[in-house]
Amino acid sequence: MSGDVDPAHGPILAAIELLGQRWILRVLWELEPGPLGFLELRRRMGNCSSSMLSNRLQQLQAAGLIEKHGSKGSYELTAAGIGLSEALQSLWDWSESWAGGESGGVWTRGNRK
Repeated sequence: MSGDVDPAHGPILAAIELLGQRWILRVLWELEPGPLGFLELRRRMGNCSSSMLSNRLQQLQAAGLIEKHGSKGSYELTAAGIGLSEALQSLWDWSESWAGGESGGVWTRGNRK
């Protein structure tokens, strides 16, 4: 971040920097309903490479938004990640109306059809 930035804006700018990276929001969206193992998460991520997914998971862990259980365990949202997920719910809801509801209601909070 630039030295010209008002310190009061530091937290939001840090969040924008993290969340603006490719695949970060998608990982959070996939983990919102509950824990997933790496292979299942990778399967759901489409054309995100394993190395990119691994990198993003490490970034989210370092940010305290997700945690991993066991050496080959699952990933899940922390309390901070759940709070962010709740904050992002409006964005996810907005995307449904913006896309004209074309998804047929595939996404509802905590429950995928």
